[in-house]
Amino acid sequence: MVQSMRASLYFGNADGFGDWRILIGTNATKKLREFRTNDTKKFKIVYKKLKELSNGQFSDDNQNRLDGTHSGVPIFEVRMQRDLRLVYQVDCVPDHDAEIERQVIKIYGIYTHTRLDGVWDALSYHLSGKGEEYLRRCIYRNKPVLPSGKVYVPAVFPREIHDVVVEPPPLPLGDQEMDQLHSFLVLDKYVTFSQALLNGLIAKNDVEHVFELTLQERKIIECTTSCYVLGRSGTGKTTTMLFKMLGIQRAWQLHSEGFDLPRPRQIFVTKSRMLAKKVEEYFVKLLQSLSLAGCTLEELARLQSRHVDRGLVDDDDVPDTQSGIPQRYSELEDHHFPLFLTFDQLARMIAADILDADHPEAKRIAKLFMHSRDPEALDTFVSYEVFVNSYWPHFPQRLTKGRDPWLVFGEIMGIIKGSEKSLEFDGGTLDKNTYCNLPPRSNPTFSGQREVVYAIYEAYSKLKRQRQHHDVADRTHAILKTLLGDASFKGPQVDFLYVDEAQDNLLIDALLLRLLCNNPEGLFWAGDTAQTISAGSSFRFDDLKAFIYRIEVNHTSHIVRERAVSPPESFQLAINYRSHGGIVNCAHSVIELISHFWPNSIDHLQPEHGIVDGSKPVFFMGWGKDTTHYQEFFFGAPGSHIEFGAQQCILVRNERAREKLQQQVGEIGLIMTLYESKGLEFNDVLLYNFFEDSNVDLSRWRVVLAATGGVVGSHNRSQPQVPTFERDESRYAAICSELKLLYVGITRARKRLWIVDKSDKAEPMKLFWSSRSQIQNCAPGTDVSHLAVSSTAEEWAESGRSLFQHKRYTQAMHCFGRANMPREVRIAKAYHFREIARATTGIAPPTEQQRAFAKTAEAFVTCAGETPGREKLQYYRTAAECYVRAADDRKAADAYLNAEEYELAAKRYRKAGIFNKTVDVLESHSKRISRDCSDELLTVCRLYYCSKEDEKPPSSLFHSMEEELEFLDTYGLDVALVVLYESHGKYVEAGELHLSEDRPLDAIRVFLKDKTNPDAVRRAADILLECLWKHCSFGVAREELHNGIPKTLISFSHQLPLDPLSPRVRDETKMFQTAAAEELDRATLEALAESFIKRDEKVAALWCLNHVFSRLPQLSSATLEDFALFLRRFYTYSHLLYIVASHNDPVGERDIRRLFGITQLSDDQYVVKPGSFILTTPSAESTTKDVDEKTNASPYTQAQITNALKDRVRSYLRYQVNAETRLCYKSKILSQCLLYAINGSCNYAKCQQRHDPLSSLDSVQYNARIGLHLQQMRILQLVYSAFPEMREWNSIKGGIADWIAHLYEAFFPPFRAQGSLANLDWSNIEGAHDGIQVTRNWVRGAIYSLDPRKSTDFLTDILRLIKLGSIFGEGDALQRANCVRRHRPKTLLRHGDHYVVKDMIDSVQSSAERSISAGMLGLHHVICNDLQVNLSVLCDCIEEVLSAYVITLRLKNNPGGDSLHDAVMPRSWFIRTNKPDACKDVRMIDYLLDGIKYLLEKLRSDSKEDNLRLMHTNVTPVHRSVFIARICRMLCLASHNCPPHNLHCVRVKTRISHMITSLRLKSLTWLTPSIYRRYTEVTCEQYLRVVVDYDEKHVIPNLVHLVRKGTNLGTSSFTMGLRIEQISYNQLDEIPARFASPLTSARSSLRVDAPAFVPRLATSSQPKPDHVAPPTSIGPARARVPARDVEGPLSDNDQAVAAMNEEESAARLIQRVYRLYRQKQKQWLERSTLEAERSAIFATCLKHAQTCGFARGFYRLLYLGPLPHLLLALKKGISIATFVKATTKIPGLLLREGHERLEELGRQRSEISSTLKQGQELLKTLSPDSQFHKNRNIGALKRAVLQVEEFLHRIPGGKRGVPEELDIARKAIVAEKQVRQERPALNVSAEDPDPYGY
Repeated sequence: MVQSMRASLYFGNADGFGDWRILIGTNATKKLREFRTNDTKKFKIVYKKLKELSNGQFSDDNQNRLDGTHSGVPIFEVRMQRDLRLVYQVDCVPDHDAEIERQVIKIYGIYTHTRLDGVWDALSYHLSGKGEEYLRRCIYRNKPVLPSGKVYVPAVFPREIHDVVVEPPPLPLGDQEMDQLHSFLVLDKYVTFSQALLNGLIAKNDVEHVFELTLQERKIIECTTSCYVLGRSGTGKTTTMLFKMLGIQRAWQLHSEGFDLPRPRQIFVTKSRMLAKKVEEYFVKLLQSLSLAGCTLEELARLQSRHVDRGLVDDDDVPDTQSGIPQRYSELEDHHFPLFLTFDQLARMIAADILDADHPEAKRIAKLFMHSRDPEALDTFVSYEVFVNSYWPHFPQRLTKGRDPWLVFGEIMGIIKGSEKSLEFDGGTLDKNTYCNLPPRSNPTFSGQREVVYAIYEAYSKLKRQRQHHDVADRTHAILKTLLGDASFKGPQVDFLYVDEAQDNLLIDALLLRLLCNNPEGLFWAGDTAQTISAGSSFRFDDLKAFIYRIEVNHTSHIVRERAVSPPESFQLAINYRSHGGIVNCAHSVIELISHFWPNSIDHLQPEHGIVDGSKPVFFMGWGKDTTHYQEFFFGAPGSHIEFGAQQCILVRNERAREKLQQQVGEIGLIMTLYESKGLEFNDVLLYNFFEDSNVDLSRWRVVLAATGGVVGSHNRSQPQVPTFERDESRYAAICSELKLLYVGITRARKRLWIVDKSDKAEPMKLFWSSRSQIQNCAPGTDVSHLAVSSTAEEWAESGRSLFQHKRYTQAMHCFGRANMPREVRIAKAYHFREIARATTGIAPPTEQQRAFAKTAEAFVTCAGETPGREKLQYYRTAAECYVRAADDRKAADAYLNAEEYELAAKRYRKAGIFNKTVDVLESHSKRISRDCSDELLTVCRLYYCSKEDEKPPSSLFHSMEEELEFLDTYGLDVALVVLYESHGKYVEAGELHLSEDRPLDAIRVFLKDKTNPDAVRRAADILLECLWKHCSFGVAREELHNGIPKTLISFSHQLPLDPLSPRVRDETKMFQTAAAEELDRATLEALAESFIKRDEKVAALWCLNHVFSRLPQLSSATLEDFALFLRRFYTYSHLLYIVASHNDPVGERDIRRLFGITQLSDDQYVVKPGSFILTTPSAESTTKDVDEKTNASPYTQAQITNALKDRVRSYLRYQVNAETRLCYKSKILSQCLLYAINGSCNYAKCQQRHDPLSSLDSVQYNARIGLHLQQMRILQLVYSAFPEMREWNSIKGGIADWIAHLYEAFFPPFRAQGSLANLDWSNIEGAHDGIQVTRNWVRGAIYSLDPRKSTDFLTDILRLIKLGSIFGEGDALQRANCVRRHRPKTLLRHGDHYVVKDMIDSVQSSAERSISAGMLGLHHVICNDLQVNLSVLCDCIEEVLSAYVITLRLKNNPGGDSLHDAVMPRSWFIRTNKPDACKDVRMIDYLLDGIKYLLEKLRSDSKEDNLRLMHTNVTPVHRSVFIARICRMLCLASHNCPPHNLHCVRVKTRISHMITSLRLKSLTWLTPSIYRRYTEVTCEQYLRVVVDYDEKHVIPNLVHLVRKGTNLGTSSFTMGLRIEQISYNQLDEIPARFASPLTSARSSLRVDAPAFVPRLATSSQPKPDHVAPPTSIGPARARVPARDVEGPLSDNDQAVAAMNEEESAARLIQRVYRLYRQKQKQWLERSTLEAERSAIFATCLKHAQTCGFARGFYRLLYLGPLPHLLLALKKGISIATFVKATTKIPGLLLREGHERLEELGRQRSEISSTLKQGQELLKTLSPDSQFHKNRNIGALKRAVLQVEEFLHRIPGGKRGVPEELDIARKAIVAEKQVRQERPALNVSAEDPDPYGY
């Protein structure tokens, strides 16, 4: 390989030349090229002389010495034409195999005789410094070929290494001579005068040729292993790299002829795009020079195409596509190599491949730098310029003050994020502890300030994350993370990798580059850490070597082939070919300082030296700041114009220093910062105020004096003591960075360097250099010529182009201006504008940034207008990019169009929303636009036009209707698809499409367009009703029906033909129409409700009645019939509400969901329209907080919606019933005015009772009034059943007691004419059975609840309850009640321990002998003790006891059937709960009569005592008279019915007569009230007639005359003549049965089909939202028996006291069972959503398994086990997909957000549509009733599970829906089962039989 490479780089002389190899210098070659072009004759003469020399023909004419001393190396001249001279030297150089040295002829130049001056003596003497042996070999000549001839052959010597000794020339030289000497020995390159060179001259080709190299350079090139080449700036590192590439390429060409050898893949990588371009151009020129030796013309053409001169353009602006290099690394082929790239280009190529990977993280990473050429993407990349402009000002000032952002950025990028250690951290950055503990010697820059720097880094990272930016370290870490993971390079790796200026990269970049190369011996790293000025770079080559070594060791399995690998070699280049010794020595002294103090911060190299010595740098000091001649000396006097030349530059530290200097001296030349000077070289450099502008103070600068070894101190004793570095190393850390900057500034100069500084801080360095004699000190008054020199226009132009290529646009503008090139000035100014605009990014407001870029774009457009060729296209392109960042997409598109970037133009037109231009570009330039881009943009244009109803799409969008249909269907553009359907008359398809996209209104409209189609009409009606139910659901106010969607729906309903519709649909349509009418027609709604109820359509009936009762009618003047009708309908309404409230699963009923606007999403997901009845019930407080808090249509679980619905309905029921109850209380219909009934008038103006005339008081009104009370109690009972706990509230107990009092008065009116129990007819009372049940429950509850300690009128309440309890069979409750057994008021105790209440109970219920007497004694106690009691109730009790006395007395007097013969009594006396018994004691009659007498006297008197009360009014005198009359009537009847011949009876009758007579007033002034006057005026024999006379005007007959059939007793003729009904009987038992039938019905009204009463424990006083009432049905689907009213609960305490032992045990059992039932119900409602939905699916599967007869087996287990889990996961996925599809409707988003997201929306819409279809197909396939399961193919089921998994992966969030469900299904169906290994069999003999018969 080495020999091949040597041979490939060795070239012999041209054809016809001799043995002497001719090495011709750069100036001589240039002159020959000039002669070839302008003077062919001279060219031939020179050629002839060269040929003679190559043949060794030396003569006096061609070997005349020019050096006058004759003591050095001979320099000869060849005399040619006239004064034309050729100057040469016989040199001795190594042969190509480096084993020998051979004499050669080195041509220095072609000159005229007049230009030969003293420089040749200096050259001769300088060359002699190579040593005596070198001098001898140059002088030595072989013997002539012929003895007398002058033809010599070159001598050959063994290889010998000569010591290089360079001494100052003995002769003083001027600047011009010194420049010539430097040019000969340093700058000129000497190449062999080969045939290739000759042919190039002849063909006038501008090519480059391989020149002679030093021995060290040859070693580097011929090295066969990887290598590290270190050298300071200008030592030839890039040259060795390039020549090695050329040698490998050339060797392959020479040896591949006739052999199929693979082309070596070589890549040159550098940080600078300009350097990569220059190296590639030079390589091409070298390769062109070798074209005759094997390079094909095609290869030359290809290489030339990469390097077409693009003029003045920024190389970074040129798209990669124009370089001929693929965009992806994997697309590189052999013919693309060798390749010259920047690291950024290479990274983008790798990223493009990673972007194609399936790994999502890899795609995200690749996007960090894949689109870095995008103008908008550039804003996300943090370069140093972005850091200093956009980040640094935002950091806290306490952190940034006094710190250089350049150094800080380098520390962050190079150490914290880019060092080798950063790879050990997951985040790719050092943690604070690691960074702060780095050794200060190897990382001295911020030693002692690391915590502050890390704080800056943290602030930077935080701000970067907020802005979503990334930097170079982020990029490299990201790609390394991918490549070191499961990703890899696509395409072959390279064979040879060359990394130039490696110090400009991060250390972690080296790992990425190393991964690129498959040849561990093919790596070439070159650079110099001393000239590190690239922001972000901070590493040494020693670190790089160690890092690469560890890579080779640790990652052998990944990147190193299995063979022996030679270790890499290291080389150093110490000869500086750029500057002379004066500058090189000064620069090297700076390196020595860095190495001395910070040996680990820089690589150790051999001392750098120049080939030629030169003038020392001039240090100007001692110029005081007030010296007036300071400015004049350097820059000229005021008014005079002095300007530096094109190859002169003033270097300042930073931008601020430059601005300051420019203000002082103006535009005198090139003024650049040190950072800007990187990569540039100038002949003369003025380093201005470097030390003055330093942030380091003098005390720290003095540390450099410690390196002088005390020399300085010996010269000047006044100097302060030199500081000791070791005492505080961290204090001097900043000096290291300062010295590196100083080194950069020094090495920019090629010939002369001036250091100008006024600061004392410069003194230490001046003393250091002076001690080493490395500078020339210049003080004021020193005779020094002016610095400025003049330059030609060509020189200015060349300098301008160089600066332009280095992006120094302001300096380039200056150069072009001096060269009088206005167009170039404008071009440079345009680029300068762009730099300014970029600097505003992140700092200036967006509008200012956009203005800056717009200004830049206009400048580029101007440049493009005056520039021809391809430059014009590039300027338009750059203008377009600026317009993009100026947010002017239209102008950007126009500029792209002018730049012939048609694809970008189309994209930008699309971004601007100019879709017509987009379509035009796509049509006109389709061949210039990629197919993918064209398809994408065409799709977007289609999406736009098809989503806009007001814009007509271009005709070229679609080629056929089928294509349009397919497109519209794919992207779900239903609006456009509907238009297309309608335009072809396909209304059903259009309507169904509207419906599928949840546009029911549009669907109805379209269906109604086809009224001739009955199916369309019915479909429209169904959809219409669904919408009406949804938008006009229960609780929606009528006012809302007149606006918005409800109004539209009602309008549609009037367009609907009703004839084809079913009765249900017609009636429901009329229902909504009626409710939406201007005037509510209640009668129509009531009629519709009746119709619905008849058809068992309770939901519609409830909706109608809710509107009927939304406002309760005014019933103040209503008749009994009207009020009864109102209550009947309201009860129906309330009962329907109660059915919903008590339903176990109301949400499970479809009709109930419709009624309340509930939409079912899934088995356990429901939504309710916001503002619906369930979510807003202002009339009642809600207890379902979890639903109240939601105000949007969020989904609810079944438990949530069930609880919310039941809670709302119960609350609403309570609210409506409360309102109705208040209405009843206000109504007069429930009570009658007693005075008006008797007298026909009422003097009380505010009387709240109904004024019914006496003539209207019949049995009908009596029963009707009872019916009203019972109906109202039934209504109230619905509320109490819905809220069972309400029965424990004191307010409710009081309300119940009040209604019981009302009911009592209805049963027992105060006045006989109002009716009595005898007139009760249950058959005429609607709902009597339920009313009786409610009354029994209420009475029983009231009995148990009555507490004399709390009751304000206990006696009245208990007497009422005793009466009602006896009527409704609740006597047992009376016996067990606490108010009877325990809590006995003392006032009700007679004779100490006899309880009056017990007396009254016994008198009514007991069959004991003393029961009547007990009643008499009890009443006597009540009356005579003036106990508070209701007068009417007291009279009822008196009449009850008195009637019992009379009947018992007759039974005693005449036992047997004749005892009641000829008795005339009220009918009510025979309606008794206690059976008459002759054995009962009646002897206590006198006590009763005493009490009655006392009562009569009290009523007749004017006593003010108020113990006697009435229910609705106070006891007035008129009322007293009424009740006196009532008492007189009962006494008269008692007297009349007493047996006539019984002494006891005679006495009683006499006493009664005296009592009545005593009521007569004897005063002449006052008359006895007429209402009882006649009782007082007659004898006892006439009492019956008087009674009959008083009853004459009463409508209801009251008295009956009992006559026994077949009796021997006579019958009174007197009664026969009165209006008394005669009733005949045979036996006494017939009488109770005949009169007590109402009581019998009341006591037996508890039916079997009524819901059983369930005792309850004591409950809290607040309603509980989870109460579940007994299940009932409301929809027609479940025809159950309507539930009756259920009785309320009892508290545990009351029940425990009331129950007997057996009953208590039974109650506890019932309680336990009920609690278990409630717990199960609660658990069922509180199931999670997944449990509910899974249960529903399982129920379906189980049903199908049972009905289809699934045979037992493994598939049946899968069918009933994991399949429901799989279906649930699939349904959830479909639900998510449906939601995603609904949220990606393009027209709506386009209208709301604009067209910017059309591509994304289109992709999302297309993907989700296809995904949803896949899911729906899977659901159809896997549904429980599908044919799929009938096949029982387990393999197919496994595949289906995988398809479901893949489907869920495709949905955004689908896998997150129910991953556990899918996991269960996958594990059970797909996962391989672990086969249990069989246990080894027992070792039994064959004879031993198996006892189990296996």
